[in-house]
Amino acid sequence: MPTLGLDLILPGERYSAGRFARDAAEWLDRIQADGRQPVVVGGTGLYVRALTDGLFQQPPLDPARRARLRAWTEGVPAAQLAHWAARLDRRYAGGGRQRAARAVEIALLTGRGLTWWQEHARASGAMRPWYIHLTLPRAALRRRIAERVDAMLAAGLVAEVRRALTAGAPRSGPGLDGVGYPEVVAMLEGRLPESGLREAIFIATRRYAKRQETWFRHQLRGEREAGSGTVDVWTLDASEPPQDLADQVVARWRERAAPRSPLPSIRS
Repeated sequence: MPTLGLDLILPGERYSAGRFARDAAEWLDRIQADGRQPVVVGGTGLYVRALTDGLFQQPPLDPARRARLRAWTEGVPAAQLAHWAARLDRRYAGGGRQRAARAVEIALLTGRGLTWWQEHARASGAMRPWYIHLTLPRAALRRRIAERVDAMLAAGLVAEVRRALTAGAPRSGPGLDGVGYPEVVAMLEGRLPESGLREAIFIATRRYAKRQETWFRHQLRGEREAGSGTVDVWTLDASEPPQDLADQVVARWRERAAPRSPLPSIRS
């Protein structure tokens, strides 16, 4: 079966949570049609929530005003853009430059924050997920982040960014907004010494991991109410051996998927 979800867009093209939800729903259908059980894995909670809770109906936006506003946000530094997003939407939870620009756009063009629209606009395509929340002790998390940074650099991260810039990808474009890429761009432009690249990516990744943990702690607090019912969240310690974790997950899944008798149980 061909790999799904890779090489979809160019580095300068925007890819929203809504577009991901539509694409991912199609991929899940294709996997299930092939007789397999899909598992969604990742740390970008906003995208997972867009897939599981459904898409909200976007309010009408004036195309001309939207184009002017987008041109303005592209020239605003990421930190300042996040500041404006938080000022315009008090419940804004962060999520990168593209997310901040979206929050500013919705708030200024509609008069209401993005989180308000997500709560009040009609949702579609919602599903009932079962979440497995993996956590790590802080020391173990820092060690794994360092290992990941080393692996990214060893795999050719700098060469990848250099090729993208040479091909014409915008330095502030969505494709170069992910953790690690802005730091490499800064190094290639002489704003960051090469000796400080690894530490800069490590710090950025650690901060992102902290935001992730905060997001999941608030959004997946035990059990929460979603559009189609109660959502179950099971927290596991990811420092356990991977095979042990996999065995626990499979056993729990089989227990949940087993057919239940419609008759009440009889206790002696």
